[in-house]
Amino acid sequence: MSGRWQRLYRGETTINFYGRRNIGFIASGLLLLVTIVSLFAQGLNLGIDFKGGVAFEMSVNGKITIEEARTILEENKVEAASAKIQTLSSGADERIRIQLEVLEPAVENSVREDLAKKVGIKSGDVSIEKVSATWGRGITRDAIQALLTFLVLVSLFIAWRFEARMAAGALAAVVHDVLISVGVYSITGLEVTPATVVAFLTILGFSLYDTIVVFDKVDENQKRFANSRVPYADIVNVSMNQTLMRSLNTTIAAVLPVLSLLVLGSGVFGAVALQEFALALLVGMATGAYSSIFIASPVLGLLKERSREYLPMKGQVSIGTDMAHVMATGATQSRRSRQVDAESGTDASTPTSVPAVEAILSHPPRPRKKSRR
Repeated sequence: MSGRWQRLYRGETTINFYGRRNIGFIASGLLLLVTIVSLFAQGLNLGIDFKGGVAFEMSVNGKITIEEARTILEENKVEAASAKIQTLSSGADERIRIQLEVLEPAVENSVREDLAKKVGIKSGDVSIEKVSATWGRGITRDAIQALLTFLVLVSLFIAWRFEARMAAGALAAVVHDVLISVGVYSITGLEVTPATVVAFLTILGFSLYDTIVVFDKVDENQKRFANSRVPYADIVNVSMNQTLMRSLNTTIAAVLPVLSLLVLGSGVFGAVALQEFALALLVGMATGAYSSIFIASPVLGLLKERSREYLPMKGQVSIGTDMAHVMATGATQSRRSRQVDAESGTDASTPTSVPAVEAILSHPPRPRKKSRR
């Protein structure tokens, strides 16, 4: 294992995350802009549970094509262009699902009989799922209210457990993750179902978990450096470097099974229902790990630097060996110690150990003045 990987494993890297925060802000801003444009241009493909309608589903096994199903709809004077027709495969069984807006009972029965006749089955074998538009709007309203309630309660808990500025940073990261995940669904046109909402709530929990891990380390270092004049940018940087390996391990361990669901379950075995759920999880976990480092922590740093305690040190940040010195001793290096460090030839890319720091800070005693006789 190389020295760089060893430092990453031990949490001794000296990456200047806070100093490069604008890169993350610009990248997130572009992604959010694409999301907003997509939402205004084409919106979300809401499922029947949210917008209401009727869905026909039956086993076809190759006896009817999507084009033939659209023809049956047109013959019954149903707008086929807005119909959502899917073929679902599960092993040897092939089914077709036709999702439409709410139909009159007579038209609904006529479509059902024509579909059954085309496939050669009884009309009772064509299952019908009906959801009223009023009920769908109620479900949408309840989902939004549940999401807002969740965000408020989580913010209050973080403000109680840590502080209000950390709650603001965590809330910014969560909103960022939800908007980007919604943007992915808008761009890809995947259907938003109740399973998607469950996936969104799951990724909110994952995003908050990763953020809380970082904030807990920030809070620990803030208490550790309380008696030293350490800029808050250094506290944020040190904390993110110390938790970087944990965040990477957690994300990789969580993404691998979700990726197998998306690739194997949906792509290989044809379980299309898993695609909507797994995609939300995959995007949410990736953005959750990203936002805890590039959104939540920098937002916290920007807010804390404006406080009375850290305002005099605003804009100051230690990098390289200076950051390693902060990690080892809990204090920033003085100008004299930096000069001695440069003369000793210490590599700025590697953390300075405690004995080395003590050697840097030490200086030869002053010669005594000769006493006059």
